[in-house]
Amino acid sequence: MAINPFEWITNFRGGDKPRSVKETAEKDPKSLIGRAYAFAKKAHHGQKRQSGEPYFSHLLAAADILNSWRLDETTIAAGLLHDTVEDTKVTAEDLKKEFGEEIVFLVNGVSKLGRVKYREQDAKAENLRKMIVALSEDLRVIFIKLADRLHNMRTLAAVPPQKQKRIALETDDIYAPLAYRLGMHHLAGELHDLAFPYLHPKENEWLLKSAAEHYERRRIYLEKLRPVVEEKLKEHDLEPIKIDFRAKRISSLYSKLLHHDMDIEKIYDLVAIRLIFKTSAECYAALGIIHKYWPPLPGRIKDYIAMPKPNGYQSLHTVVIGPEHKLIEFQLRSQLMHEHAEQGIAAHWIYKDNKGQPAGGHKKEAEEDLSWIQELRRWQESHPDFEHNAEQFLESMKVDFFRDRIFAVTPRGEVIDLPEGSTPIDFAYRIHTDIGDSCVGAKVNDHIVPLDYILRSGDMVEILTQKKKKPSEDWLRFVKTSSATNHIKSSLRTKHHVLARPTKCELRIAVEDRYGLIKDISTAISKARVNIIKFETNASPGSRFPIDRVQCDTADRQKIEKLVIRLKNIKGVREVSWKII
Repeated sequence: MAINPFEWITNFRGGDKPRSVKETAEKDPKSLIGRAYAFAKKAHHGQKRQSGEPYFSHLLAAADILNSWRLDETTIAAGLLHDTVEDTKVTAEDLKKEFGEEIVFLVNGVSKLGRVKYREQDAKAENLRKMIVALSEDLRVIFIKLADRLHNMRTLAAVPPQKQKRIALETDDIYAPLAYRLGMHHLAGELHDLAFPYLHPKENEWLLKSAAEHYERRRIYLEKLRPVVEEKLKEHDLEPIKIDFRAKRISSLYSKLLHHDMDIEKIYDLVAIRLIFKTSAECYAALGIIHKYWPPLPGRIKDYIAMPKPNGYQSLHTVVIGPEHKLIEFQLRSQLMHEHAEQGIAAHWIYKDNKGQPAGGHKKEAEEDLSWIQELRRWQESHPDFEHNAEQFLESMKVDFFRDRIFAVTPRGEVIDLPEGSTPIDFAYRIHTDIGDSCVGAKVNDHIVPLDYILRSGDMVEILTQKKKKPSEDWLRFVKTSSATNHIKSSLRTKHHVLARPTKCELRIAVEDRYGLIKDISTAISKARVNIIKFETNASPGSRFPIDRVQCDTADRQKIEKLVIRLKNIKGVREVSWKII
């Protein structure tokens, strides 16, 4: 596999490098980390990785990653020990006697997640992410799992080829997005990049050959601009803590190139200048100075300080027209914002003092940012303990960290997102209108329940149906969702009347993933003098071709047949079917 020439980007990390775990263990062997280091090394003695290296080297690498995120010593110690119960003769009781209940809790949590195997056809990626977060119970478990996965991805070349793609796919679909959700942008980007060569080997080879020269030219250009930026800021009594360059990652670059005809010259943010200041006020002041000397590109100013991203990311982004009429992206953020951007939720551990309180006056911000974590932990109080078998695992999906939502499960393992207070009828209509209309009963966790039963997160729900059954007006008393209410009312209106003459059709269009295809389809329908009522794209995991569903306001068969011919002539359209509704 080719070496990534842009490692100077992926390996960048601000701040002083902490002492390694090995140095800490050797300096103070009686410390928690020192004892865990010696215990794990002895427990895994003689075990080898597939690369031929001692297995302990992986545990030490994972612990060093946790250490680089400046996590607490308990988490680092658990990182050293996270495979002892699974892969050695050490028992949980042995670990408890030596290190206490907290370490055992974290190690057991990582063991649970080790049983999660992503099979693209088995479950949607988002469902599995929810499952992982719910089962972890403690965010430190996720940190350890992410550190474990990061080192495994860095050494994936040693794994048999038949396993490489599955592990890379799981990383790309599950763990990288999970890291992003936790605000750990640097980690999320590295995981995506490490997976990319295994998922897109030809594209990766092309990018390594084609993009390196463009990256270097762009970096040299910005290096020349750096002293000019420093001088302009200094004239206004502004001095950044640090100025560095953020290169666009390979995986992100490829995604963007797909929307720009693979023309790398159109990617203006190939390398961006990043300015780090002490305060947000300095960031805004610097933004004004930059715009004074280099005009901003309209519509390309993004204020993520005033309006942070959902995962807490904060920064100012602007694209300006720089010297030689080249477009430059500037990113401006405070030191605290930068730590959060690099390490996300993990950054909160950096700012804790010896009493466990956030240092530097950040207590309120930390509590606000972490409030959703308290929602995540509430599921523990209302659900039975997880048991170690595959069937129970699927039944033990609990709750995501969003307020006032529940997550019930179909017999096939699909998670259905519903508002709190929902009933089996709401569940049925969320799956499909016909299932809701024909519902005659429901089983929750293999027990028959009344249709007004209030569902809880983690419930496995099976809907019992009967052909030609119609909804009951009595259902309107207890259903929660507006969707179910509307479907019931609609069905009741037609229950004792002849159905009105059809006035609509639905087109099902199998397509290839092509930029601009939706616009071409919409244009063709418009030219046929047909109005679009609803347009849905269903790109389900594992499907070779996404299916576009388009509802139109015509039931004229001749007009529809002519439209189908038009649509089939569009590049990227594989098949078209239709029905009157």
